[in-house]
Amino acid sequence: MAVTQFTLPTGSSISVLLHQFYLYSKGRFLGFKRGQRAQHENTALIQLENVNSKEETTYYEGKRVAYLFRAPTAKKGSNIRCMWGRITRPHGNSGVVRAKFRHNLPPSAMGSTVRVMMYPSNI
Repeated sequence: MAVTQFTLPTGSSISVLLHQFYLYSKGRFLGFKRGQRAQHENTALIQLENVNSKEETTYYEGKRVAYLFRAPTAKKGSNIRCMWGRITRPHGNSGVVRAKFRHNLPPSAMGSTVRVMMYPSNI
């Protein structure tokens, strides 16, 4: 939150507390979909923040997911890279969802944060 000073036409000034709003919510990359013996790297499991049931995950189906990471070399003036995916369906009953990325996420990303974008909207 940030405090900003505004000057009114009368000459007096007021302070306003501004909230930050984001176009994404956070999620955590838990690992890959797997059976007892085999793991399927083409499907990632993501725990959504403040989502605790299968019914709450229906809003997020079809939303885009971004995994941001820092690369050792800069491209186009930035070291930050992004891998995009899409939420496909729920996984279990506790707010975990399955997501497919254009390129599979690396195993080093397990436990890291992803951004779940609030678009495309299906409302």
